[in-house]
Amino acid sequence: MKPELVAIIVVAVAVVFSIISSVITSLYRKNVSEKKIGNAESKAREIIDEAIKTAESKKKEALLEAKEENLKTKNELDKEVRERRAEIQRYEKRVLNKEETIDKKMDSYEKKEAALKVKEEELAVMKAKVESLNEQRVQELERISGLTSEQAKDYLLKTVEEEVKHETAKLIKENEARVKEESEKRAKDIIVNAIQKCSTDHVSETTISVVNLPNDEMKGRIIGREGRNIRTIETLTGVDLIIDDTPEAVILSSFDPIRREVARIALEKLIVDGRIHPARIEEMVEKAQKEVETMIREEGEAASLEVGVHGLHPELIKLLGRMKFRTSYGQNALKHSIEVAHLSGLIAAEIGLDVRVAKRAGLLHDIGKSVDHDMEGTHIQLGVDICRKYKESAIVINAVEAHHGDVEPESLIACVVQAADAISASRPGARRETLETYTNRLKQLEDITDSFEGVEKSFAIQAGREIRVMVVPEKVSDADMVLMARDISKQIEAELEYPGQIKVNVIRESRVTDYAK
Repeated sequence: MKPELVAIIVVAVAVVFSIISSVITSLYRKNVSEKKIGNAESKAREIIDEAIKTAESKKKEALLEAKEENLKTKNELDKEVRERRAEIQRYEKRVLNKEETIDKKMDSYEKKEAALKVKEEELAVMKAKVESLNEQRVQELERISGLTSEQAKDYLLKTVEEEVKHETAKLIKENEARVKEESEKRAKDIIVNAIQKCSTDHVSETTISVVNLPNDEMKGRIIGREGRNIRTIETLTGVDLIIDDTPEAVILSSFDPIRREVARIALEKLIVDGRIHPARIEEMVEKAQKEVETMIREEGEAASLEVGVHGLHPELIKLLGRMKFRTSYGQNALKHSIEVAHLSGLIAAEIGLDVRVAKRAGLLHDIGKSVDHDMEGTHIQLGVDICRKYKESAIVINAVEAHHGDVEPESLIACVVQAADAISASRPGARRETLETYTNRLKQLEDITDSFEGVEKSFAIQAGREIRVMVVPEKVSDADMVLMARDISKQIEAELEYPGQIKVNVIRESRVTDYAK
């Protein structure tokens, strides 16, 4: 055979063999697959059967549980129903018992009502008898007394009214005396406590300042050639320089303490510098003025901080600082204002008022004195205008306006400031008077009181802070005493100048004398 044919046959045989093997393989795989599918289906049927059985058993269990739950619920409902029925039965019994009780009470009320009607009829009969007897009694009393019932009633009412008036007046007088005694005691306690807590300096301000010199030769340099230096100082400062025989000292005199302070500082600077001529004097005076302005602001701030009053307008602080250089009867106005502020705060705290407002009103009560040398008007009116300008409260303005009694106080704080101002002005050492002024004031005080008709004698006591007036009882009645005390007070206010206040006591004494023999 040819080799090509053999190769073809071999190839053909190989192809046939491969086809047969693939067919056999596919048939084998099919059989295996069918067996696996059969096994899977049988297992699936077994699982389904088992699931069905489990579901049926679960269903039976659930049904049993539901039946048991229903039975339990039914038993509970039955029990609740039975309890409700028993409760309703108890309520029914109570209602029945109440109805029986109400019926019994109604019967009792009906019986009582019938008895009351009988008693009312008896009372009406008795009332008619009493009225008849009362008419007979009144007629008999009118016959015996000779007065009608209306006349007797008027007489009785008048008698009772007089007795009531007398008792009322007596009671009012006793209460007034007790209240006055207690209020005076309380007021004294408050004032004494306030004074004890407020420690202040005694008066020490004057109207002159003394500048010490290193030697007497400096006096000539201050005077200058033909007096040009001293004239320049006096012209620029408005202060009189007194250069006399006092060794190593120059006296500065001026009613305006601010000018005096400017002159003192300028002169001290000139003495230290040593160059004294008009141009240098002008320069030093200008520096001194700026220094004094700074001092004024710092003094105002220190005063407000010391008292504890905050929120003041900057101009008010400057005006407060100016009061350091203002005096009244020798009392420094700024120290007086600080003292009044402290006293006002202490008194306000004692009686339960606003301490901050009281201190503010006390600090500003004399603010008008800072400008009364430069402007027309009383320090009270100037102070009111200043407080209104810088938006102070109505309470503070009224306290400023009323602290000397020019207007009526509209608040307790205004009264507190009045009292604090009087305390500060009248305490020992607060103000200075010369002996001549003091004695003249006492004599004028007694002369004023002696000029009134009916005055027997008068005495100025308590350092002129009290005047006792003895009147002739035959000429001056109790009612006249009130008017006399008022007239004396008004005349003293009009004719005298004095610190604080003066108490006027008018005394009327009646004596009856008899002898036992």
